[in-house]
Amino acid sequence: MRHVFTSAAAFMAIAIASPALAADEPEPDFKISGFGAVVTDYRVRGVSQSDKGFAAQAGVTVGHSSGLYAGFFSSSLAGWGTFGGPNIEFDLIGGYKRAIGNGAFDLGLTWYMFPGGAKLTDFAEPYFKVSGTAGPVSLLGGVAYAPKQKSLGRWFFTGADYAAGVPNAPDAKNDNLYLWGDFATGIPSTPITVKAHIGYSDGNPGLGPNGTSVAPTGKYWDWLIGVDYVVGPVTLGVAYVDTDISVRDALYLQPSFSSTKDGSSIAGSKILFSITGAF
Repeated sequence: MRHVFTSAAAFMAIAIASPALAADEPEPDFKISGFGAVVTDYRVRGVSQSDKGFAAQAGVTVGHSSGLYAGFFSSSLAGWGTFGGPNIEFDLIGGYKRAIGNGAFDLGLTWYMFPGGAKLTDFAEPYFKVSGTAGPVSLLGGVAYAPKQKSLGRWFFTGADYAAGVPNAPDAKNDNLYLWGDFATGIPSTPITVKAHIGYSDGNPGLGPNGTSVAPTGKYWDWLIGVDYVVGPVTLGVAYVDTDISVRDALYLQPSFSSTKDGSSIAGSKILFSITGAF
C-alpha cells in the first residue's frame, strides 16, 4: 500500500511535483518519474507487511500537464502482508491534482492488488488530499475511504476462528476509513528534511477472508517522526514509527496478527531505515 512515510498515494504526490523549468523552456505535456527503495521494515499505517524485515520497493508515475496522473507502486511482502503466490503487492494509482493558490488538491483512487495470491485480496480505495505550506512547513491532509468490499469483510471474529478455518460471517463486506496528516520542513543550508505523520484507521476489527485486516483491532492511531538526508538522486531516511495497538488489544487476533519469526507484535515501535533512488 504504501512505504515508510511514503504510502503509494504519498509517492504519487511527491512524484508529480517536479522542479520548475527555465522561463524560456516550454513545459512538456508529460512527465515520467519513479523510484527504487530498500526499507528495513515495510510499515502500512504503522503495521509491518514484511514480517519486521527488509522489503524492496519500486514505483513509476506519469503526470500530464492537465493534472491527470497514473502509475504504480510495488513492494515485496512477508508474514501478515502475504497472500501466497510471489508475495508481492502491486498497486495501480490514478487521479487528478490541481494547484489552488499556494496549495493543491488531489483526488484519486488506489487499486491494491496481490498478483498470484489468494482470492478476495484486491480492493479499491478512493482518496482526497489537500496540501499547502505554513511558513517553512509543508502540510498535507488526506482521507481515504474504501467502500464495502468482500476483501475487507469481517469473515472471522478472532484469530482462533481463522485457525479453525470456519468463517463466522462468510461473504461479509466491510468498509475502511483512513484519515492522516503529513508535515515536513527542511533545515536551512542543509540537505536534511524533518518529517512527521499521524493517521487514524477505522475498519474491520476482525479478520478478512485471508486472515488479515487493513485496520487491525478496528480503530487505532499510527504515527511517525523521521529525518531524510538527500544526496543527489538518493535519499537516506531514518524514522521512528509506532501505533497505539497494544499486545492486549490484539490478543484476540492471535496467532494471525504477529510475527511469524517469534510471535512478537508487528504494530509496536521501531526505528526504520531506508535508501531511495529517484529519477
